[in-house]
Amino acid sequence: MTSIESVTLEVADPTAADRFYTTAFGLDSRIRLRASEAPTTGFRGFTLSLVVSQPADVHALVDAAVDAGAATLKPATKSLWGYGGVVQAPDGTIWQVASSSKKDTGPATRRIDEIVLLLGVADVAASKRFYVGQGLAVAKSFGGKYVEFATGPGAVKPALYKRRALAKVVGVSPDGTGSHRLTIGSDAGPFTDPDGFAWATASKTASL
Repeated sequence: MTSIESVTLEVADPTAADRFYTTAFGLDSRIRLRASEAPTTGFRGFTLSLVVSQPADVHALVDAAVDAGAATLKPATKSLWGYGGVVQAPDGTIWQVASSSKKDTGPATRRIDEIVLLLGVADVAASKRFYVGQGLAVAKSFGGKYVEFATGPGAVKPALYKRRALAKVVGVSPDGTGSHRLTIGSDAGPFTDPDGFAWATASKTASL
């Protein structure tokens, strides 16, 4: 099964970014950092989602991120589908923190159950065909609106969403230019998808 082993975020200051992510989320080797001055403006076309078990964990992670320097894009709150909030890290990466549960079952643990990479694309159906051709298996598909791919245990889960719709979900303008500042490490790479997202062979992605 093709899966994402790591996601490399290209940042201006890797030391500062490492300090932020360690403090805010305590993320493991699935999230890597690489120095880059590639020009980029506005929405970079993707988000990363941290899926947790209950609202208390959403608040714990969102609060830790804000205390570490993140900006709040959407405060943590209840919705039709569950509970969640959105923050933007100092390096510009947008993070959703969400739970399908609307009620707490115990104290916050800050345990992350799943990491989801949501790629904002121009044409969901066309991108779905492209990725299936690269060996990814579809787990869920909702017409031309959303596609989720199957992953192995512990892997980052890739998903596709309309770019404008994704920007609306996280509360930013869909406009943006330049580099995505993202490299996806997988056994499917290397290739570049129709929206310019770069995939690399996992062993070749750089980290700190």
